[in-house]
Amino acid sequence: MLELRKDLFADERDDNLNVIGKGIQRQDMPGHVTGLTRYFDDHAFDGMLHLKVVRSPHASARIRSIDIAAAARAPGVKRVLRAADVPVNKNTLLSLINFGKDDEPSLAVDQVHYKGEPVVAIIAETEAQALAAKKLVRIDYEPMPAVFDVEEALKPGAPVVNETYPANYFEYHERFDHQKLRFGDVERAFASADMVLEHRYQMSPIEHAPTETNGSIAAPEQNGRFVVHSCAQGLFFALGTAAKIVAVESNRLHFIGGTVGGGFGGKVDSLTEPLAVLGAMVTGRPVRFVLDREEEMLYGSPRGAERIYIKDGLMRDGRIVARQIRSYFDAGAYTRLSSYAAIKCTAHLPGPYWIPNVSSDVHVAYTNRCPSTAMRGFGITAVDFALEVQMDRLAEAAGMDPMEFRILNAYRDGDMKPHRRKASNTALIECVQVAAGKANWPISEQGKRQSSLTGGGAGERAQIPATVLDARGQIGRPDTRQSGPTQTLPAGTSRIAPSKQPVMEGARDGRAAPTQVPRYEPARTATQPLAPAAYAPPPSPYQPVAGRQPPPYQPPPAPPSPAPAPATQTQHGAVRFSSVFGRRR
Repeated sequence: MLELRKDLFADERDDNLNVIGKGIQRQDMPGHVTGLTRYFDDHAFDGMLHLKVVRSPHASARIRSIDIAAAARAPGVKRVLRAADVPVNKNTLLSLINFGKDDEPSLAVDQVHYKGEPVVAIIAETEAQALAAKKLVRIDYEPMPAVFDVEEALKPGAPVVNETYPANYFEYHERFDHQKLRFGDVERAFASADMVLEHRYQMSPIEHAPTETNGSIAAPEQNGRFVVHSCAQGLFFALGTAAKIVAVESNRLHFIGGTVGGGFGGKVDSLTEPLAVLGAMVTGRPVRFVLDREEEMLYGSPRGAERIYIKDGLMRDGRIVARQIRSYFDAGAYTRLSSYAAIKCTAHLPGPYWIPNVSSDVHVAYTNRCPSTAMRGFGITAVDFALEVQMDRLAEAAGMDPMEFRILNAYRDGDMKPHRRKASNTALIECVQVAAGKANWPISEQGKRQSSLTGGGAGERAQIPATVLDARGQIGRPDTRQSGPTQTLPAGTSRIAPSKQPVMEGARDGRAAPTQVPRYEPARTATQPLAPAAYAPPPSPYQPVAGRQPPPYQPPPAPPSPAPAPATQTQHGAVRFSSVFGRRR
């Protein structure tokens, strides 16, 4: 039975739901249960060819030579493709929105950077003939040093994984080496905390394992057009990527998606469409390129491994007064979507909890692993796991019930987030209360009376504190960066001027930059920063004590209205975005 707690937001929404919570039959269900649903692989074409790729057996190696002569003469083989046959043999998915550099070849050129990287493509009359011809390709490799650990990859002298990013980290806007969040003064808060806890959390790569593996079929149409039946989750991403790699106008490609036989994020990367289209172009016949189960499990993009360090400052009454996070995303050998995952991660920190001092550094590191990609909330799921395990450890350290501990530290409406936005529509307290009730988990009467609508947005909870900044976001290896002196932004500063002036470039094929791309005006002249006041933890709004009934909850008094900003104060003119996809925040 689905329970809808619409009363929580009754004053913010007025909708009359006629689908959610009711037994409405999905329109595609009859086809699924009767076996009539058509997937991409259900489309048969006369004269269809089959494409298979020769993959690297090494995690890192230089290609000395490639001999395809025997494979080209093998029975049924129509064409053998090498890197030189790919019109635009370097791409990254988010280049479609001018984010990041093209770093991944469709077929390897001089080096391979992960075990399973495609090197040669065989197109033959049958799948069996293509598989047999693969064994005739002779590639001479020179194995090279590899690195598989994110922190090792960022150390001086580590093997270079990705020549486009020779320091082994993704460069944001070609200037910054990680995503950084600063709010308040965590070091001062740690010094005044009653306890400081720090733990390390490690996630493994996870394969999506869809029932239907990645694949596509491309076939010539009239007037130089091609139809592509694909299982891609992002059909327009797949179309744009294929058009770029085969160097044709996108209106010459007719992509048909239909039903995806399991995706979960693993069918966003266009692993098969570009080579299938290229095969159809060079042979003039339909070409089918489908990963087998072994390829899907070993070389289909997994959820990336993530390593997360969390350090918290805790008071004896259970309030978290400081949280410092250092996180590493293992992108594998190429970028794909890891750069976006780090942005999502930073936007989510420090979780659904009000913490007056927050610092985070989120890195994207390259290793000689299979490139990673999206998977069900990527960028959020792993850090949420780490944060919630950390919350249980903190509750134990404070001697508190973990449910009560979360209620105490949860966001309430009006609280200031570290991203300098006020929290709204918060409901963690109510979620904890409902979950505790359904699980027969006892919580105090005081905990049951708490509400996300009261107790927030007042006093310190609504203010932007004086924030300590540094210049550690500069490009360069950590041991060679020339950081400027630490500065403290005055309390109430809502935007932070960039340390450098980003200039967003247009597409790398010579087209003009989009008109909506943001640019920064010069940062305002630096003034003497105000000295921050000595840190004093605010009084706890809720302090359950074992064996004793807590006093009734009293919300803190409302703060006085802030004085208007001087008319001469200016801010940098950057358009603010919630993600790399360009939505205004």
